[in-house]
Amino acid sequence: MSSLFEKKIKKVRMPLTIKRFFNGTTHPDQMSQQQIDSYHLESLKHIVKNAYENNEFYRQKLDEVNMKPKDIKSVSDLSKLPFLTKDELRGKPYILLTVDKKEIALVQVSTGTTGGEEIYMMYTWNDYYLHDLAPRYPKLFEVDPGDVCLNALPYEMSAAGLAFHKTFMEGCEATVIPAGKGGAYSTPKKTLKMIKDLQPNVVITTPSWAMLLAEEAEEQQFDLKSLQLKKLWITGEGCSPAFRGRLEELWGATANFFYGSLECGVLGIECDSHDGYHLAQAHAIVEIVDPKTGEPLDEGEIGEIVVTSALRYDTPILRFRTGDIGYIESETCSCGVTMPKFYLRGRVVDQIKYNGTSLSPFYLEEFLMREPEIGNWFEFVLAKEEDNEAIHVRCELAEGVEASNHLADSLESKLEFASGIPFKLEFVDKLPRPQGKTVRVVYE
Repeated sequence: MSSLFEKKIKKVRMPLTIKRFFNGTTHPDQMSQQQIDSYHLESLKHIVKNAYENNEFYRQKLDEVNMKPKDIKSVSDLSKLPFLTKDELRGKPYILLTVDKKEIALVQVSTGTTGGEEIYMMYTWNDYYLHDLAPRYPKLFEVDPGDVCLNALPYEMSAAGLAFHKTFMEGCEATVIPAGKGGAYSTPKKTLKMIKDLQPNVVITTPSWAMLLAEEAEEQQFDLKSLQLKKLWITGEGCSPAFRGRLEELWGATANFFYGSLECGVLGIECDSHDGYHLAQAHAIVEIVDPKTGEPLDEGEIGEIVVTSALRYDTPILRFRTGDIGYIESETCSCGVTMPKFYLRGRVVDQIKYNGTSLSPFYLEEFLMREPEIGNWFEFVLAKEEDNEAIHVRCELAEGVEASNHLADSLESKLEFASGIPFKLEFVDKLPRPQGKTVRVVYE
């Protein structure tokens, strides 16, 4: 009797040309741009046709711009399609579905960090398991059979924990420790106990949770470096290179970023050179557009990241505005991966206004984390309605450093000299530790 898996495979709704693409011996992180472009075009044609024929929401959007599936002749025609926004998805769980509801295998919900009603993403068995796991990036994402992976990301309804659980276990055939992040069974103390007992050699978590686990390890006098990690993957939050450097020192491992979203899945994977994210081109077609006009920008120009999923057939994602800011460069990387890289510059909603200019909190964080006297926990405190005369930072000091007006003046001078931006420091004994995503920008 055929297994359920075998039965499901026979029902896969994927064009033959795309199946052949994934059945080849070359992985996407080693393919030529010509191969990727050919795949993107075939995928785009199929997804747009499916969306138009089987989804009223997309049919109306395409009709409004007088666009039909047959009009897709090249990948550049993507720019003729209308954008998909978060607000269109809020509170409308089934809006993107192109198949019967009985096909839905998994529902995941947004973390709610950008406000508004929840966004629900539906996954069919095909899209979540077969399509999403078809391509791998073995040169970039080095997780192999025999590796023991501590997955310290949120499970519940979040996309992060379950996505990596599936990727590690099904895609990489590795061992998974579902540690979670926060909650009664996922405290730093309990997670550290699992780390001691099971000795993982791969850890994936958020930057802030990695720091919390490091604090717990210090309290219990456990040396995280003794794990001799193969890799520390950090995702779910942004952080500066300097903050990442602190994590690498504490964990004794190279820490690489992994970038994705609930709506779009995996988007970028960082290599050990730590010079931008390699575009996960087997999964996503990425554009950079002007945040105000929506016009496509050239390579190297900074704008909003817009994503079309190349492997979502049953709930298509066409030109989704992520709200993230960045730019793309296609120069060859020293790591040998052929996929171009993009560089994140924060979120549109999180940009800090100073003297008429928008600044990324990660850019400012970099200067803070270079000062050894400043601790690992801080927040930018902003006025809601007006530009800030100085960047107000509420922060802890490093262990053993005493707060004083002289120290504040000295650090403020160093920060302004390094960045050209005036800072105003407020020292506190201890800031609240995050259970969800850490918040670096607060308004008062």
